[in-house]
Amino acid sequence: MLKYQTSSAIVAVSDLDRARRFYRDMLGLEVVEDDGEMVIVLRTGATHLVIYVSAEAGTNRANAAVWTVGEGIEAIVADLKAKGVAFEHYHDMEGLMLDGDIHRAGDLKLVWLKDPDGNIPHLNTMPAAA
Repeated sequence: MLKYQTSSAIVAVSDLDRARRFYRDMLGLEVVEDDGEMVIVLRTGATHLVIYVSAEAGTNRANAAVWTVGEGIEAIVADLKAKGVAFEHYHDMEGLMLDGDIHRAGDLKLVWLKDPDGNIPHLNTMPAAA
């Protein structure tokens, strides 16, 4: 069944060239397929992120893709910030303290950002599920 199958995240965008620049150039993902007009597939660890053109782009107000990055989160945030990525700051999330661009809850560190269409990629330090 599905528990043995590989899955990919999928994100709708309105402008493929703009999305390509954001996900490839700013986030550093490797393009593995690109039809030039409607779809880009990017490698992200052992999985893929599929970016496709849709009139519904940016309508999701929840996390669109999540990366568990471990304790290197501060270096990743600094690198992304140097490339011009802006981070979301959520001041009303109970139990979270904002420290610069990183939200903290004990040892857990969380970061949210938006792509040019308003999709919300999320980074965290959650330990991998057993």
